[in-house]
Amino acid sequence: MTLRFRRNGTFRVLQMADIQDGPDVNEDTLRLIRAAIAEGDPDLIVFTGDQIRGYDPAYIDTFLRRRDDEPGEHIRAVTKLEARVRGITPVDESGPDVDADSANHQALLAAAMDATRQKVRHTFAAFLSPAIEAQVPFAATYGNHDFQCGVLVDEQDDMYREFDGCLNPKTDNAPAPTDDASQAKEGTDPLACEPGTFALPIAASDGSDRIAMSVMMVNSGDYAGKAGDEDGEPASYMEGTPQALHSITHEFYAKHSRTLDLADSAGYGSPSPEALQWLADVQHHLGEVNGDGKPVPAIAFQHIPPQEFYRCLRPVPAWTPNAVEGTRAFAGQCYVIGESVCRPGSILGESIGCPDEDCGEVDTLRHTGGYFALFTGHDHKNSFIGHVDGLDLGYAPTCGFESYGPKSALRGIRLFVFHEDDPAAYDSRMLTFGELIGPYSSDEVRVFFGDHLMTDGASVRNQLRRPKVFLAALLTLAATAHVVWHDVIRRIWRR
Repeated sequence: MTLRFRRNGTFRVLQMADIQDGPDVNEDTLRLIRAAIAEGDPDLIVFTGDQIRGYDPAYIDTFLRRRDDEPGEHIRAVTKLEARVRGITPVDESGPDVDADSANHQALLAAAMDATRQKVRHTFAAFLSPAIEAQVPFAATYGNHDFQCGVLVDEQDDMYREFDGCLNPKTDNAPAPTDDASQAKEGTDPLACEPGTFALPIAASDGSDRIAMSVMMVNSGDYAGKAGDEDGEPASYMEGTPQALHSITHEFYAKHSRTLDLADSAGYGSPSPEALQWLADVQHHLGEVNGDGKPVPAIAFQHIPPQEFYRCLRPVPAWTPNAVEGTRAFAGQCYVIGESVCRPGSILGESIGCPDEDCGEVDTLRHTGGYFALFTGHDHKNSFIGHVDGLDLGYAPTCGFESYGPKSALRGIRLFVFHEDDPAAYDSRMLTFGELIGPYSSDEVRVFFGDHLMTDGASVRNQLRRPKVFLAALLTLAATAHVVWHDVIRRIWRR
């Protein structure tokens, strides 16, 4: 399938971030997707990770907190509680401690994996149906929760290709379907690196083969490659192979599996070294295809934001209304939107959940040339576009209604309109639930708790910096103190 600029010189893209749902996709999410496709009239839809709510109780039998876990080994307490509420019990209640050679256990696990695969396909079919019905092609990369259902992303990649309109290429180094002499390596596709990391060239509107722009999808990894030292504290990045840098040690999570793990406190991952090298190599390839050797204008989409996103913010005192605290490597400082670098209407609703280590991705994009923007999801309540050192850095908030996020009216899907004569001068706006559907979802209680979710001390303080929340907390505290005081006075009076 060839992507091409329209005759009027435009190309329209919808970014859908963090659907993050189980087998039965929330109807409000589907309503928003349908309405955004109707309003945005896209030529391409990109899903930027966490399409799957991997920790959903529906996947309790195959849940993986980290990729090297055994299925069901470190199930979160909140998932167990939600499973009880929904009446879901594990198929094999003996759990992963049972003898690994037990034929019965292995048979139950195999059946559970088959059931999970069908549930994942059911989820895909639900949220992809509006795109398929509208005959809009789509591409998907992955986040930190997709694999947690137990189906790893390479297998999910195959599942996506079962649906009409999927542009995810096969990345198993099979012979490419062309004899193009400009390919980087014989028998491989230079436009594809790994599941979730690939290029989607967009041809010129004149009908030629000239590549006018490219959309790059990047798999930004999931969790950091941390190891536990002898005292059981997280150590710095391990020295050694790239695999060591991007895998989680079994021992660390066996000893220190956070029961709640809502804040993913172990830290987030980064694109693999191979993906970083590919981001440079693919531009050389596209320049060779065009015959001029020049990098093409390109925008990259991925799930987890790099550290440079903090440069779109402005440090402020801790008492500043609506400020948010940085986390981990950026802890101890509060931030608001940097008005001098961000577009009007930008929203900072939570801290930036970036990796602790800078892998050099943004430097790679700048030094390679051609790249003009990097957009992510991951942080469900953020929706801003900043311009830092010649590169746009931006967010789309969650478009799902089964996870935490902003109030219903602000959940949405980002629309891009690129112009062939200057793709970097693109237009972008949010297509929000409030604009397309209405101010309220069908379950405002769930949305309210998702908007006020508190997982640690920083998130509690962030909530208290919201003027309405602070006022409500103050009034509640005053009312409680009033009742307690008068109760004490009455007891003393009666004596």
